[in-house]
Amino acid sequence: DVLTLPNNQQKLRVQLETKHRGGKAATIVLGFIGTDDDIEVLGKKIKVACGTGGSVKDKEIIIQGDNREKELQWILKNGYTQSKKAGG
Repeated sequence: DVLTLPNNQQKLRVQLETKHRGGKAATIVLGFIGTDDDIEVLGKKIKVACGTGGSVKDKEIIIQGDNREKELQWILKNGYTQSKKAGG
């Protein structure tokens, strides 16, 4: 069983992806270490914060559109202090 790391130990990466999405941009949050339930909850909270749709798949949180700045601000505000924007 995977234990979910505390927020301040998570090293989340926020990046933009346009490949394989029919030309539409999506913002991906990578690097979450924890249970499937916890990543689902985090994904829902980020979607609400961005006011947009998205999904959680293969340990990635996928949010529609380019919301890197908004997502990163929310993530940092919620205690994921080691997070940053990554390539893309």
